[in-house]
Amino acid sequence: MLSVIIFLPLVAGLVLAALPRLSDRTARWTWVAVTAVDLALIVGLWLRYDTPPPGALAFEEQAAWIPGVNSSYHLGVDGLSLPLVAMTAVIFLACAVYALRNRHRPRVQAALFLFLQSVSLGLFVAADLILFFVFFDLSIVGMYFVIAGWGHGDPGRSAMKFFLYTFLGSLALLVGFIGLYVAAEPHTFDMPTLAAATPLADRPLAGGLVLAAILLGLAVKTPTVPFHTWLPPAHTDAPAVGSAVLAGVLLKMGTYGLVRIAMPMLPQAWRAWAWVIIVVGVVSVLYGALVALAQTDLKRMIAYTSVNHMGYVVLAVGVGGLVAGDTAQARTVAVTGAVTQMVSHGLITAALFLLTGVLRDRAASYDMRSYGGLATTAPSFAALFAVGAFAGLGLPAFTGFIAEFQIFTGSVAAAPATAVAILGILITAALFLRALQRVFTGDTRGHSVGFTDLHPAEAWSVGSLLLLSLLFGVLPRPLLDVIEPAAAAVVDLVGR
Repeated sequence: MLSVIIFLPLVAGLVLAALPRLSDRTARWTWVAVTAVDLALIVGLWLRYDTPPPGALAFEEQAAWIPGVNSSYHLGVDGLSLPLVAMTAVIFLACAVYALRNRHRPRVQAALFLFLQSVSLGLFVAADLILFFVFFDLSIVGMYFVIAGWGHGDPGRSAMKFFLYTFLGSLALLVGFIGLYVAAEPHTFDMPTLAAATPLADRPLAGGLVLAAILLGLAVKTPTVPFHTWLPPAHTDAPAVGSAVLAGVLLKMGTYGLVRIAMPMLPQAWRAWAWVIIVVGVVSVLYGALVALAQTDLKRMIAYTSVNHMGYVVLAVGVGGLVAGDTAQARTVAVTGAVTQMVSHGLITAALFLLTGVLRDRAASYDMRSYGGLATTAPSFAALFAVGAFAGLGLPAFTGFIAEFQIFTGSVAAAPATAVAILGILITAALFLRALQRVFTGDTRGHSVGFTDLHPAEAWSVGSLLLLSLLFGVLPRPLLDVIEPAAAAVVDLVGR
């Protein structure tokens, strides 16, 4: 089943690419249909999911692939990956619906996004380091062509910067994977085997170096300060659907790698580096929020809030390594919040980036100073943006509140000094409220005059993402019941 979920979009994308005479309308609706079928398969998988024993995976598939280095085609899901798999399918479906009005090479765009969907899903279910790395690198290639082919502003430069930064990070990641492979006895790239064996447990220097390489690769992808500089131009110049996938899905590959690879496979090194990781997370939280507050470009502002929100995740997983005293429950709460935040940020920020695409489509400008009173001419747009903004600042009833409450509850209980990061929530509230005031209130002026309200495809795509954030914010148990056992297992592995 997992192989079908991964490769169905890829096969459909190849078919679209091979049929140049296919009408644009057919290509667009094929994209929607395939992503909808893939999401239905994942929902069926979720309904049949039973929490596997610690260290095990559900719905496993394994076949020989590169036997010379003991690398296999190994797939599986647990509470860390299944929510991200479902989130990925939801975001790609929302993007497919949003792009129904696209007139710029829709067949090629649909094929490329179906390819991106396959490699994204493949990464989250990969249980072999080489397989993980292949999907990780292919996602970089796919997003490069999205930005370069459908971007605006200076897309060539932004796409190149994105590619070079993240590709260099992936090389560091590969070095770390090779270090784990060499240290393992017998040599293997199998992720559950490496997590159970902790091959560098008795070599702190080597373990620290391997962890440094892995952290570098994942920090660039996340991104954390100071490896974030590729993110604002990439988002600013990317098309709306590209920004939604980049923020909603690709950034999670970095944080997912922390809980899937770095924490369980290098527990001793993770504990030794825990405070360094926490400091990086706190700095990312505060720096991302403060720089976002200074922006006048709405899309760039939202890009910097991603640095802020991913900082919460890094902070929480860093706290997961503070093995001292009776903090296991607090650390489990923090790591649960980190995974919940990945899902929450994906849904909310993807919705906000799709809404900024409406500004680009109508007025070709993200400058907040060139709008005013937009709520009068585009009430539906204003309402959905307000909902997205309140969800993004962590208002109760949305998933952001559930995630951030868990992160800070667990983090402050385990390390009271982390309370300083709570300032990030206050700054985030200020920047979103300021954006709402500048763009939507007051007299109608500038680009707001004659601004056309949301079309049905735009409203449905954005509304569905925000509705899910509201649903899991009010009724979080179905999500938390899946995440909590896996988070507890990771904390236990780090505490060995």
